[in-house]
Amino acid sequence: MAAVATGDGSGREGELVKPFTPEKAKEIIMSLQQPAVFCNMVFDWPAQHWNAKCLSKLLCGKQIRFRIGMKKTDTAPQFETMCSYIDATLEEFLAWSYGQGVNSCSPFNHYENSKFWAYADYKYLANVFEDNTDVLQNVVWSDFGFPGRDGRESTLWIGSLGANTPCHLDSYGCNLVFQVQGRKRWHLFPPEDTVFLYPTRIPYEESSVFSKVNVVNPDLKHFPQFVKAERHMVTLYPGQVLFVPRHWWHYVESIDPITVSINSWIELEEDHQTRIEEAITRTLVCAMKAAEDPTNTKAWLNPTEVEGTSHEINCRYLNGAISAYLEHNKGTETLKLTEFKINGDHGMEVPLKKRKLDVHTRTKEKKSPCHKLDMSTTEPQEKIPFGLDLIPVLPSLQDESSESDVKDLVEESGGHLGKLNCPKEQPVMNKAEIPFADSIVSDSTTCPSQPFVSTDDLLDCLVNPKVISIVAQLLLQKRTCNFPV
Repeated sequence: MAAVATGDGSGREGELVKPFTPEKAKEIIMSLQQPAVFCNMVFDWPAQHWNAKCLSKLLCGKQIRFRIGMKKTDTAPQFETMCSYIDATLEEFLAWSYGQGVNSCSPFNHYENSKFWAYADYKYLANVFEDNTDVLQNVVWSDFGFPGRDGRESTLWIGSLGANTPCHLDSYGCNLVFQVQGRKRWHLFPPEDTVFLYPTRIPYEESSVFSKVNVVNPDLKHFPQFVKAERHMVTLYPGQVLFVPRHWWHYVESIDPITVSINSWIELEEDHQTRIEEAITRTLVCAMKAAEDPTNTKAWLNPTEVEGTSHEINCRYLNGAISAYLEHNKGTETLKLTEFKINGDHGMEVPLKKRKLDVHTRTKEKKSPCHKLDMSTTEPQEKIPFGLDLIPVLPSLQDESSESDVKDLVEESGGHLGKLNCPKEQPVMNKAEIPFADSIVSDSTTCPSQPFVSTDDLLDCLVNPKVISIVAQLLLQKRTCNFPV
């Protein structure tokens, strides 16, 4: 097998070595402003063998929760609130997925695999393997420059053909996704296209902003601005790692009978600011939706959220987030209005994406060092070492034939990549400046002849990322220098 040179040129003949050192991989991740696929970086990870059958043996009959959705082509997104949920073993899941016959007692017995898909999504490995914590070291994110990060800071995703995640952006951090089994197709959109994705916080989930658009079958009558969104597509194969930059929208679907993925959200410096914005959003959403019907949280609360929280608790979250932000920025100059970003930026709670803010201890605990993404010092895109081992995910046409797909680049010997013609500079789409008022686009599903404004319509405006960012700015000003509000 031919040697693969490392980032520092230390490869030896006959030895398979990784194309990037941990330091170089982290430098790339902290500089990239577009999605990209890392290749040949995880060939020695024990977790590369974690296909569904292997995981089934490791779990020894332990039940996990599956989300059940319908294989359909509606123009409306299939949000998690519209799905069914069952608890089952991986053995039962595999028998159902492969059509090998389902036991009459199996939870899958009520769902035909030709009409439904199943997804064990968002499973924290630390919880899945709470009785076998040694296996958490089989995930080695330290190879990407994050020492000590392993399965404890990772989540597991196991899906059948058609399983998907609604289009959304993650409020916190950037994302590394390791594909273990099967293929997944990713549809990605840049942060500047947020207005064209018609963002909403209903269903509500602390760390996710959803799109009202079904990006694979859009309703352009109700969401005409979506045609302006710049779609990037890539099919992720086993052994590859996808980097998803901060605030990139993504819709993910399984295109093989069984898929297994592992991901980790990397915390960023901006997350301190985002915790304030998320706390403001939670306060507004819970207050307004609970006022409609306090007993009907299923209609608006995403299943990943355990329960709605009271206004008192939400205010404590908010105060805790502000205190943590000020503590983190202690010693810096007094915050000025122009210093606080108002572009709807968000970040990630440490160490896991959905860990709620502990208002009693957050200001006292020692914080893990965050990885600041300083755009002002970022190297130009042409200096990113795109090539055989780092594949850029480029803008695509609307049809699937234009997606980035590196299968044909893989050579038979050693599974390494063949030639790739990479542009020295990435194309930049020029977008017209959008006035702030116009950027708060509401869902036009209500006909002009019906001027009814629902609670959700009002919420879409109140919790628009730009509005929330301004509110957070004013709250910090009030806290730091009694700025009049």
